[in-house]
Amino acid sequence: MPRFAPAPVRPCRLAWLSLPLLAALAGCAPPAKALDGEERAFEGQNYQVVSIDLKREPLTLHWRAPDSGEPFGDIESLRQWGQQRGRRLLFAANAGIYDGTSKPLGLYVENGRTLVPLNLAHGNPASGNFSLLPNGVFAIYPDGHAEVQTSAAFKADGRKPQWATQSGPMLVIDGQLNPAFVHDSDSLKWRSGVCARTPHRVVFAVSEAPVNFHAFARLFRDELGCRDALFLDGTISQFYLDGEGYAGAPAFMVKPYAGIFAVFAPE
Repeated sequence: MPRFAPAPVRPCRLAWLSLPLLAALAGCAPPAKALDGEERAFEGQNYQVVSIDLKREPLTLHWRAPDSGEPFGDIESLRQWGQQRGRRLLFAANAGIYDGTSKPLGLYVENGRTLVPLNLAHGNPASGNFSLLPNGVFAIYPDGHAEVQTSAAFKADGRKPQWATQSGPMLVIDGQLNPAFVHDSDSLKWRSGVCARTPHRVVFAVSEAPVNFHAFARLFRDELGCRDALFLDGTISQFYLDGEGYAGAPAFMVKPYAGIFAVFAPE
């Protein structure tokens, strides 16, 4: 399966500068990209990490095709739908956990419309990871800023998002790992998650091999610098990056998705 290649680092063109200026600019680096995908190694495991500047690349959610009402189901269908409308898919990832009818299990807001309400039910074994508390909400608001909160905090906040998905469990809560996680747990799966490192910089990560929750949460807190991070899904999780292909779970593990995150650009 193709892996996302690290973003190329272009050397600074300093040949014409004086020695004092060369010394002053020795640490120069290219500006951060609007959308950047790279492989990260952390504690002996490899991850694919995608960072998005929401000021420059809008992040959206897609469940059903507006014209037919049919679920997209997979990233390729969404890519083709965008292509037919003159839009190029730059990035895509499956969103939160869904139920046996391929409906989001918790809150799902698409372009300001709440299609599934916030789910605060607790302890249902059929909900799988969603029932590991606390679960949480990743939301993007009309002013363009993003945030990850526990579901209870999101409800108390009362703001209406433009885009939102609810999943669970929370990986990191106010800088602390979810206390339900066990360091040496043998529950190993491909895992994906998201955080808002700043109000306008969103970071997604997916493991290249099965990992436990504790290791995945440490990636977000200790390597990616996230104070709040949300688990999205497990075994079926994949990312798509234009020009690089797919990363995450093997293709044979993937099942139809409910919500799909996407970054589109004009062709």
